Amino acid sequence: MKIATYNVNGVNGRLPVLLRWLQETQPDVVCLQELKAPEEKFPEQAINDAGYKAIWHGQKSWNGVAILSRYGDIKESRRGLPGDPEDLHSRYIEAVINGIVIGCLYLPNGNPAPGPKFDYKLAWFQRLTLHAAQLLSYDTPVVLCGDYNVMPTDIDVYKPERWVDDALFRPETRAAFHALVAQGWTDAIRKLYPTEKIYTFYDYFRNAYGRDAGLRIDHFLLSPKLEGRLVAAKVDRHVRGWEKTSDHCPVWIELTDK
Repeated sequence: MKIATYNVNGVNGRLPVLLRWLQETQPDVVCLQELKAPEEKFPEQAINDAGYKAIWHGQKSWNGVAILSRYGDIKESRRGLPGDPEDLHSRYIEAVINGIVIGCLYLPNGNPAPGPKFDYKLAWFQRLTLHAAQLLSYDTPVVLCGDYNVMPTDIDVYKPERWVDDALFRPETRAAFHALVAQGWTDAIRKLYPTEKIYTFYDYFRNAYGRDAGLRIDHFLLSPKLEGRLVAAKVDRHVRGWEKTSDHCPVWIELTDK
């Protein structure tokens, strides 16, 4: 089972890139972030024509998450994180697919930090952590994947000394990520590649992609029932070099059958 995550940075504007990548890679399940489209503007027909069913949680101009599946109908289990009924950002959607609970998330950026946006990021992180603990208590296979907007360690960022005051790399952000993982989750990329330089995001400015000056901010966290089933993981870095592409690369993992 191949599961992918991809911050598309505008699902309609990047649709040709998304469809090209889907045809090339053919993942079984895809979690998309930053749709930047309201509910009625999601390109459902094009996704269906590519062989996928979809559920999505859209929002005009900003945010937005979706889950695509080649397994047929998707059993949606949640949209939006619990804990703040006034939070209207479309940042989380969850479904059960092929016996696995899949949570697709787009964690807030948080800049500028400190400030209200950073406070919201940390509060959202806390809500995610509480919900993740609840998911673990069910003792079912779970994948939490998406754009976490955090570089967990120095090797996850090009020239870390330049990022010390950024919301994606501040000590509070990294501590929140490590506290989440400490519940019993496995960082899939680091499980297979514990010391390698791996980036999933390249800014559009200063030729970041050409210089390989990136960040690793798109992550897969696996519950204990899935850790032993992880057999492969890859960043499709070349997609970042395509015309009119997202600033994120698609990332995928492969799990064996039970």
